[in-house]
Amino acid sequence: MTEPTRPRRSGLRGFGHDGPSPWTDLDRPPLDSARLRRDLVLPGGFWTALDVVTETGSTNTDLAARAKEGEAEGAVLVAEAQNAGRGRLERQWSAPARSGLFLSMLLRPAAVPVERYGWLPILVGVAAATTLGRVAEIEVGLKWPNDLLVTVDGAERKLGGILTELSGGAVIAGLGVNVSLREPELPVPTAASLTLAGAKVADRETLLRALLREFAELYGEWVAASGDPHASGLLPAYAGRCTTLGRPVRVQLPGGRELVGEAVAVDGDGRLVVRTPDGNRTPVAAGDVVHVRPEQG
Repeated sequence: MTEPTRPRRSGLRGFGHDGPSPWTDLDRPPLDSARLRRDLVLPGGFWTALDVVTETGSTNTDLAARAKEGEAEGAVLVAEAQNAGRGRLERQWSAPARSGLFLSMLLRPAAVPVERYGWLPILVGVAAATTLGRVAEIEVGLKWPNDLLVTVDGAERKLGGILTELSGGAVIAGLGVNVSLREPELPVPTAASLTLAGAKVADRETLLRALLREFAELYGEWVAASGDPHASGLLPAYAGRCTTLGRPVRVQLPGGRELVGEAVAVDGDGRLVVRTPDGNRTPVAAGDVVHVRPEQG
């Protein structure tokens, strides 16, 4: 029998527009969608569909279109590569093919008042941090409102992010986590990956399977409590992992304004409460938070 030709390794960016083999980077095997569906899309279970695509612009955009067409709750779309991934404030999110988990989930929390939908990115963050901490065996913190943080070489760096959007009466919850990015591949020096953070497990299928199971459980508890962050246990779970609390922060607010003080709490509406130097406590519903290093005495 003729020995099969070893696939030619291409650049770290993985897939090109002409669709090379997903095995061009042998350290980054493709996800097995059939196996994932067999394990996660179960009769009576929460997940109703799971699709893995080789490349797309944005899983959030694609799943939002399906939501408008009436797609059922519990659909998951995973991309091996995104070429137009978005984060908060329309920031671009890009990474080499198969180097991370890039997915969106379609949610229809009909039993939850719309004013509590703002807890969904926090719920995704808790599920992701809990899963990665347990499976990858690393400390993952949550920066308000929706960043996953790890420590690499003594510095706090961003591991991933969350973006939720409304579409067709549904919520599309997107999550991106860097798994195997190497130092030269990082989009910015303040980014990180599970591998760089010393993760014990970096197999994407293992992580994805555990993450979706964890999310489904937490989401079920949150919906059963009509989205109440106290009754569902979501608020204390988040506060326990939020690295923003107790820190000096600078919050860049909409309209170019800035708020400086100490992050002292997350309130019942998911807002960050900042105590300014004059003692006032100001709740912030939206803003870009910078963790400020304490001044050295």
